[in-house]
Formats: sequence, structure tokens, C-alpha cells
Amino acid sequence: MKFIPTKGGFMLLLTLFFLNNNTSQAQQIKVLPAEVQIRVAVMAAPAEKRDGAKVWGYDPEGKPVELRKGTNDFVCLAPKPNTSVIYSYAYPQNLEPFMARGRALVAEGKNTKEKNDIREAEINAGKLFMPQGPNTLFCYWGKLTDLDTETGEIKNALRRYVIYVPYATAASTGLSDKVALPGMPWLMDAGSYKAHIMITPENVTHAHAAH
Repeated sequence: MKFIPTKGGFMLLLTLFFLNNNTSQAQQIKVLPAEVQIRVAVMAAPAEKRDGAKVWGYDPEGKPVELRKGTNDFVCLAPKPNTSVIYSYAYPQNLEPFMARGRALVAEGKNTKEKNDIREAEINAGKLFMPQGPNTLFCYWGKLTDLDTETGEIKNALRRYVIYVPYATAASTGLSDKVALPGMPWLMDAGSYKAHIMITPENVTHAHAAH
């Protein structure tokens, strides 16, 4: 006997499909509790900056949200959801316009090249502030399974330091603009608006999450 769904039956099946689909998507988003996000986020910052730093993280739906207001000049970013290796970042407040613009462009669906090109054009046009003196981005990362949720510490965590020196060159800094010996500082994106000194742990590749 051939089954012919009624209009009501079809609508029921359609509703169940969307409910199951939405449930599946919700289950795929694994966001750390807000208090844990704050603990791991501030671990990226210098110790004396942690208590008063502003913290950006993610709500239960995985959308960026301010988790804690700051009382000093530092900003911390909690790890992104759904990653087995988690990264937290910290930087001085005067880098926030540059960093915030990058996050906004990513939210609009821009790829890394588009994001960098747009920010460069806006900086050159005077529409986006980028400090011209040295400013440091602090990175703290490790495996999610090694995270102590009570302290925010990650067992065997690694640290990387990115010192922005806009338009600096190998000649002006005395640094190589190529990866050299393990652990040796070097200048990435030399001569550009986002030239930066990379200080990376030994035996770790130079690649890092773009900002």
C-alpha cells in the first residue's frame, strides 16, 4: 500500500526535522561556563594585570559577549568554543580598536586577507586607530583536556608573545624577517602596518591565530 502523507502529517514531519536539526546544532556548540572562560582568559595576561582586565568570551550560543568589565588597561579573550586546543589572549587596551575591528570583520564572514586589507585601508585613511609604538599580544594555550577549570591553568601550557611594531623592518630592528633558530625572535610581516616580533617557544611552528 502506498503511503501518501496528509498536509497535517507533512507539516508534523517538517516541524520534527527542524526541531531535530536545531537540537543537533545546539549540541554541537560546546561553550565553557562563563566563570571558567574568565579564569583561562586572564591566564594569558601578566599576573599584575589579571584581576582588573576586561574579558571577552562567548554566550551559550557561541556568540561573542563581554563577560567582565575591566578596571585597568588590559583586555583578555577567552578560548573559542568547540576546539580541542584552546587559546586565550591578552593585550593592552590601546590595541582594542584594531582587535575589535578584526573580530567584527570575521563576524561578517571576511577571510584573513580581506580582513587585513580592510583594516590596512582604514588605518591608512585615518578611520581605524593603530598605535605606532610597540604593543604586545600575549598568547596562552594548551589542550582542553589539560584545563583545570577551578584555576584556569592548563597543564603543560605554552606561551607566545607578539610585539606589534608597525612598519618596522629587519634593518630598523636588527631582527631576521624569517624563522631562524628555535625560540629566536624574528620579524613577521616586515614593513607592513601589522609588522610584529614573534617570540615563540622552541619546537613550535611560527603560525598563530590571526588577529
